[in-house]
Amino acid sequence: MITQDEKKQVSGWFPTLILPRPEDSHKGTFGTLNIIGGAETMGGACVLAGTAALKSGCGKVIIGFNQEPLAVQLIDTVPELILNKASQLFEGELPSAWVIGCGLGTSAEAVRFIQKMINYIHHGEKVLVDADGLNILAKFPSKIALSDKTVITPHAKEASRLLQTDSQSIQSDRLGSALALSARYDCWVVLKGHRTVIAAPNGRTWVNETGNSGLATAGSGDVLSGIIGSLLAQSIPFEEAVRAGVWLHGKAADMLVADGIGPIGLTAHEIIDYVRKIRNQIISY
Repeated sequence: MITQDEKKQVSGWFPTLILPRPEDSHKGTFGTLNIIGGAETMGGACVLAGTAALKSGCGKVIIGFNQEPLAVQLIDTVPELILNKASQLFEGELPSAWVIGCGLGTSAEAVRFIQKMINYIHHGEKVLVDADGLNILAKFPSKIALSDKTVITPHAKEASRLLQTDSQSIQSDRLGSALALSARYDCWVVLKGHRTVIAAPNGRTWVNETGNSGLATAGSGDVLSGIIGSLLAQSIPFEEAVRAGVWLHGKAADMLVADGIGPIGLTAHEIIDYVRKIRNQIISY
């Protein structure tokens, strides 16, 4: 349960996040998020991200799987998710925001998707790049400038590849590493891990205080990508969306542990319903 003191703090940190929804809202009010990823055997990554996006408040979520043909046409437990082939999402109407990389793989086709996404980034689209998307970026022969409407979400190993160093160097100076990534790629950075570090393109930094060891579980990062992507699609200001997404992810894990669920054995999908609970508890009426 969110206390009154916590609500007061959150209202200062995330003033847009706490606003009540207009009674005349429709799904279009809260944006569309396209998620590109889910190569063969890795479809769960996109499903976790998509489910997290829906339950964080996004109006519509479309998943583009890097598979030919699609393994499934419907996710029984989340039938609201729209499933398609990744190539089709690049040919359709532009969404409010994009997430790319969750279970994407590093095939030649995956590289082409990242190249297409970079073009979208340079045309001003809001984009989050995670997981295999970052591994592909790290292999590009020259520096790729992204934008201040892009956020990358590496863990220490992915960050080490992007900066051509090792994980120990990243962990020994997490703040400096996040700033170096932001400067190198001209974008927002969420350096995941204990006390996640957020770095803005203008050099500002924040250290998130929520979260616990229960987040060290498969799929947790995909859930975080879905949350942040969802908030971006809902037109929450970029800084607030990134910072609030990280905070919500960690706070959900803290509430789960307080309720006796974890940290040992906490699973990524369990985080999602608690994020929805928190969003509804912090609304300011």
